[in-house]
Amino acid sequence: MATIKPDGEYWQPELETMPREQLQQLQVKKLKDTINVCLKSPFYKKRLGDAGITADSINSLDDLRKIPFTTKQDLRDNYPYGLVGGNLDDAVRIHSTSGTTGNPCVVVYSEHDICSWANMIARNLYMVGCRKSDVFQNSSGYGMFTGGLGFQYGAEWLGAMTVPAAAGNSKRQIKFIKDFGTTCLHAIPSYAIRLAEVFKEEGVDPATTKLRTLCIGAEPHTEEQRRRIERMLGVKAYNSFGMTEMNGPGVAFECKYQDGMHLWEDNYIVEIVDPDTLEPVPDGEMGEMVLTTLDRTMMPILRYRTRDLTRIIAEPCKCGRTHRRIDRIKGRTDDMFIIKGVNVFPMQVEKILVQYPGLGSNYLITLETIDDNDVMTVEVELDSLETEIYPEMQKMMKDIQRALKDEILLTPVVKLVKKGSLPQSEGKAVRVIDKRPSRG
Repeated sequence: MATIKPDGEYWQPELETMPREQLQQLQVKKLKDTINVCLKSPFYKKRLGDAGITADSINSLDDLRKIPFTTKQDLRDNYPYGLVGGNLDDAVRIHSTSGTTGNPCVVVYSEHDICSWANMIARNLYMVGCRKSDVFQNSSGYGMFTGGLGFQYGAEWLGAMTVPAAAGNSKRQIKFIKDFGTTCLHAIPSYAIRLAEVFKEEGVDPATTKLRTLCIGAEPHTEEQRRRIERMLGVKAYNSFGMTEMNGPGVAFECKYQDGMHLWEDNYIVEIVDPDTLEPVPDGEMGEMVLTTLDRTMMPILRYRTRDLTRIIAEPCKCGRTHRRIDRIKGRTDDMFIIKGVNVFPMQVEKILVQYPGLGSNYLITLETIDDNDVMTVEVELDSLETEIYPEMQKMMKDIQRALKDEILLTPVVKLVKKGSLPQSEGKAVRVIDKRPSRG
């Protein structure tokens, strides 16, 4: 366990407020060390060898561009240990993605890697005001999913009392929140809204509990959805970014100002590139995030194409931390669907739906081909069990249809459906079902 820090503004002030020039020098040093570990793995020994890359090739962060990208397919093709550069005798844990077909992406951790990750989570929790005196409840799944054990170890590293409630069983979640005096909860956004609905169904006002802080992540969500969660649960909800390939949750996290997520540059190098040309884009411009690990001794990863779309917020943050911020994740290049030649992200639909009172949080986009014509249908649940469609409901459907057309440049079919009629998920919400025949 960690030594509990004295109460102050920063968990690790010497790192969190390090001057930019010094922080970049630290990154170069750590990148050299990382390459030396990578060269001991079968995959990178060949990949870097073919490119003529050694630690001596790196003299500045600009030299990072000499290194080839790593992709999800590389991890799958080299399953399970092809990217391991450390000694497997020193491995203490494996996590993997939840891929349903083919090999999953596996990450192997040393004790150092686990401690570094836990410390990063503790840094995040401390940044939003959590302390040793807090009670932290985790509603993420445990096992191979990183959200469970990642936050568990991080909250324990902080010194908080933890409630490893795991996913689902909303009534039990609420009982634990009430009985154990939970002050901080970790949940994915769609489940946070579901939990708020169960609070209402059970006749429990969240304001009567001690719950004050919510950590949300793992699925893209809009600012409107975050504010709705805050209103429904009476909490401050802080955005988190992470992915299994980069350890898990905690790679980047909001501070109390809720103005972008600080990405911990002592642990990662972040690049934003054009997803088509793979060339870097200027700070402030949207693109695909590419990440390089800097503090893993078992299985470091170089220039990993995350497929997540975001931008760098380069302006200094009012909190005083010098690590740059990334904007909320807009979506993923592989979540985007194309219909009638138009690129559409599910979050564009959600952004419109949350503007209408009377609608619930659950929606589903279905893509079908009818009479050789692609059709997009958006079903959204009503906020109550009332199913009669009054004239105002007809007007709402037309208003939503017009607003969606303005946003995504095509006209979908809009259906308002009974609350609870769409599939519920304890994990990441399924937002798109594509029934169109394969184009080959």
